[in-house]
Amino acid sequence: MIPAALRRVRDGTIALPARFAADPANHNLPVMIPHDVGRILVVRLSARGDVAFASPLAGALRRRYPRAHIAWVAEDGAADVIRHNPHLDEVIVLERGAWGRMLRGGRWGALAGAVADFFGALRQRRFDVAIDAQGLLRSGLVTFLSGAPVRIGLGSREGSRCLMTRVVARGGDPRAVSSEYRYLAGVLGLGAGSFPMEIPRSRAEVAVVGRVIGEEGLGGGFVVVCPFTTRFYKHWPEERWSSLIREIRGRTGLGVVMLGGPADRSAADRIVQALVPSGSGGPDAATAPLVDLVGRTTLGEASAVVARCSALVGVDTGLSHMAHAYGRPAVLLFGSNTPYLDPPGPSATILHSGRACSPCRGKLTCGGRIDCMTDISVEHALMAVVGGLAGEPASAAPAAEPGSLAAAR
Repeated sequence: MIPAALRRVRDGTIALPARFAADPANHNLPVMIPHDVGRILVVRLSARGDVAFASPLAGALRRRYPRAHIAWVAEDGAADVIRHNPHLDEVIVLERGAWGRMLRGGRWGALAGAVADFFGALRQRRFDVAIDAQGLLRSGLVTFLSGAPVRIGLGSREGSRCLMTRVVARGGDPRAVSSEYRYLAGVLGLGAGSFPMEIPRSRAEVAVVGRVIGEEGLGGGFVVVCPFTTRFYKHWPEERWSSLIREIRGRTGLGVVMLGGPADRSAADRIVQALVPSGSGGPDAATAPLVDLVGRTTLGEASAVVARCSALVGVDTGLSHMAHAYGRPAVLLFGSNTPYLDPPGPSATILHSGRACSPCRGKLTCGGRIDCMTDISVEHALMAVVGGLAGEPASAAPAAEPGSLAAAR
């Protein structure tokens, strides 16, 4: 009989109940990483929020294997999240953006050369173990082509399981942040200690942000807003962002800093323009500053802004989640996608529609209205921000009726 604590299926997948992953030292688990391992590779290519969620793996590996060389592969768009992690010996950047430009430009020779150089250099590092913490085909290919003889995949799909020597089924509590990576750490025997996100910034990034805060008059505190994400169904209406920004500045007296990437520039302009009273031809009447940094910072600089804020309010996007790493009060607006629903700390508030169709993860049943996001009013968001600024203690979330709002703190 197979012990209840461990279940193996014929395809090589290992599934471990979540309660065992929390304290693996007390259970007889299969050893997948040798105790004397020399070189470990973690592959989590994207996206920014997911790299942030997975970042505790670096510390867990370092505590278990203090003398190992630990590296991480991330795509260029997300590498800044993990670049300065103190537990990593190196961050290897896969230049997906450059490769895509070569492909679109028909520069086949240059693309082939760049790909060959990348994987040649990766194999030369002679990793003993590679961990695919993403579980997709492209991350599985990177893991396989690293040449590591031991290749461990987390919930490998899209055919990537064929490239692994072991596959760990996804587990953990879906309501908790980073839970699948904590679960993986438990299965790998990395210990049952704390599992914090760690996203330190460089001195140069911190210095740039310090200058901006001084020049813009934000020294007395400011609120960060993160309205933008790559999936339209995770957005909150632009006009509500305009209203929220106006209300934060008027009611709290704090400045507001808006963050986003270059692709969000047009939307940011619309949000700012809506702040101008009709017919005034000038800025709105609020005296607190509004600093629009959308598309004007690096990812590292933007996250350094988050680290200095008094509070943050945002949708399901990487910068919003980074607030947890810095212990900043955060108000998160979730609807069609809910990466977690239990606040990761007493300073976090999650506003989530109680609709039965949420989360649909983009499989919309509302005709594109995104009802779960429009359920969240400006007043809901404002009161949560004010509460976070006041340091209000956490309170349990009431059960939400369909169409009502659940606020978890």
